[in-house]
Amino acid sequence: MNLDSIRKNAFAMPVHNPAYPRPPYRFINREYFIISYETDCDALRAIVPEPLLPENNLVHYEFIRMPDSSGFGEYTESGQVIAVRDPQGRLGSYTHSMYLDDEGPIAGGRELWGFPKKLARPTLSVDGNDTLLGTLDYGTQRIATGTMGFKHVPIDIEAERKKLADTPNYLLKVIPHVDGSARVCELVRFYLRDVSVLGAWSGPAALELHPHALAPVADLPVKRVVGARHVIANLTLDIGEVAFDYLASTEVAATGNARSLINR
Repeated sequence: MNLDSIRKNAFAMPVHNPAYPRPPYRFINREYFIISYETDCDALRAIVPEPLLPENNLVHYEFIRMPDSSGFGEYTESGQVIAVRDPQGRLGSYTHSMYLDDEGPIAGGRELWGFPKKLARPTLSVDGNDTLLGTLDYGTQRIATGTMGFKHVPIDIEAERKKLADTPNYLLKVIPHVDGSARVCELVRFYLRDVSVLGAWSGPAALELHPHALAPVADLPVKRVVGARHVIANLTLDIGEVAFDYLASTEVAATGNARSLINR
């Protein structure tokens, strides 16, 4: 490969046969099972990166089934999302943890946007005849179990569409240098586009989290489940944008003025 061809064709690793195609990615019949629960406020403040601020003491634990995703095929993921406020006062979502069972979206999600993805074994299915069941195993250990009454109460489809389409989503992206230091350390913002919700329901729900050294979902403990949603949607995961560069703004961030720089 000559210099020009490398510059023109380099996209992702491995360079001759990347683990994933170029974005954006379209998802058909994407199925969400989201359990919202109260947790410890101090624990939330310790993990939400400035210049974002936790909106409340809620965590949204998600099990997501992707039966048809362009470039990635079929896979399932599970993790924790936190409601935050950005410096402009907008309500957004910060993805704290994600566990999934497919190498392509793990590599693509981490390298492109900075999704905090790790390999594990999540599932989402109907258990028996009447229960929506989500599970997450890390290695041989069960670390999360969520249940919900299956399609008990229909909820507003348009309201769920607006949540998915209008909410800015934030990620903390880190890529190391060859010496092990951070070469990229950015707050990334992205949106979901072309969203259509096919169905949405609520119902009684329960969530159990177990401690694990390498999959510490229980570090945000469940104090009380406040609600649950089951949503099926078609959508496009759009490309992201850098909302804040921590390495370029080290001095400013240290003075406490980081919030004024986001979006510049």
